[in-house]
Amino acid sequence: MPPLRPRTDRPTAALGGRTWAALVILGLTGQLAWTVENMYLNVFVYNTITDNPTVLAGMVAASAVTATVASLLVGSASDRLRRRRIFISTGYVLWGGCTAAFGFISVDAAAALGPARDAVVLTVVAVVALDCLLSFFGSGANDAAFNAWVTDSTVPANRGRVDSVLSIMPLLSMLVVFGALDGMTRAGMWQEFFAVIGLTTAAVGVLSWFLVREHPDAAPGAENYLRSLVHGLRPSAVRDSPGLYLVLAAAAVLGIAAQIFLPYLIIYLQRFLRIENYALPLAVVLVAASVASVAGGRLIDRIGKIRAILPAAGVMVVGAAGMFFARGQGPVMLAGTVMMAGFLLATAAVMASVRDFTPPGRAGNVQGLRMIFAVMIPMVVGPFIGSAVIIGANETYLDLGVLRQVPTPWIFLAAAAVALLTIVPVYLLHRLNTLHDTQHPPAAGTASGPATGAGQKTAEKKENTAQ
Repeated sequence: MPPLRPRTDRPTAALGGRTWAALVILGLTGQLAWTVENMYLNVFVYNTITDNPTVLAGMVAASAVTATVASLLVGSASDRLRRRRIFISTGYVLWGGCTAAFGFISVDAAAALGPARDAVVLTVVAVVALDCLLSFFGSGANDAAFNAWVTDSTVPANRGRVDSVLSIMPLLSMLVVFGALDGMTRAGMWQEFFAVIGLTTAAVGVLSWFLVREHPDAAPGAENYLRSLVHGLRPSAVRDSPGLYLVLAAAAVLGIAAQIFLPYLIIYLQRFLRIENYALPLAVVLVAASVASVAGGRLIDRIGKIRAILPAAGVMVVGAAGMFFARGQGPVMLAGTVMMAGFLLATAAVMASVRDFTPPGRAGNVQGLRMIFAVMIPMVVGPFIGSAVIIGANETYLDLGVLRQVPTPWIFLAAAAVALLTIVPVYLLHRLNTLHDTQHPPAAGTASGPATGAGQKTAEKKENTAQ
């Protein structure tokens, strides 16, 4: 059998202030733009164009496919050139421009171009097309180049901490957007809203040119670009790195569970629970879950990343079940905190494991694989499960004489059921690790124990001490 262990042969090095600054600034800004695309764009379409949940699910799916293709293309190109900065900086600038452009799309503008009866269809097509363009630039810059640079700049001993910080960025970005900009969306100031986020993203793209340093060990790849592009999709790649594909499968399950409710979350709070001041419970949940995730990052490094996945996923399941019963701000804040803290910790453990299992010289290519498993599959499957649940529940409300569908608590119970399936890839990883240990016991005196056991903890403890 091929080895299932994460690579631990790179020397340990403390992350400097400049590296941490780049991680936080680029990570947070990227997630600000993704928050607008993943959540507020749905609200924009729902409030100003159409309330059809299938349109929302289709838009999310198209965006996810485009983002995955971009990650594969840009990730492999950055591996080939061993240059991440140019893709990060240019991508963020173009990403910001596309985000700002959403402010100029409206049904009225579409009606001026054609028959009024086709205005909604034209507007939906324009939004989906621009969303795909945005996703291409954003995913190439953030999901591919930036995340490959993170892998280049970290080592197994500090990846739990790094990914626990990166995992809270989506929640912090929601907190920033809710707290500072949500009033614009409530007032219908969509053009100003998209402009603020777009210009911020573009400005950080310019800053990244001066902030990001290429990894000193980077050297241009010798493999043909097309071969590099499809490398991770070959059966031989799965046979060479089975551990990588099992943790990617765990990422897919967790992502599907989250995408069942995330695209509809704000609409659910507003329209089903009738919490008009939804920014307050969301802020409490985001802050509390973020604190729990950062605090758990060092624990993930200590107990082992693979070992941490199932307990964290279990916490997410408990929280999602709680959201099914929660009514009112207090219960929603409690159940939501448990759900999101579990999701963040499980995601941090999985993503750190993906970095550990990344083959040498394939950091960019693996980001494309990560996008397939952690983004495209979840964002294609999850929202349609959520849409089917919403349509099946058939909960509606009357808005200015128009009957509109509304999300129901069943989306959280569906998410909990899917999250339970994380057991399957993690169990298979444990079984394969056990079989590998039986067939290939470690040599006496080595510190290379199982990725899920005391040997890894001992090795990582030594690395942390050195650091």
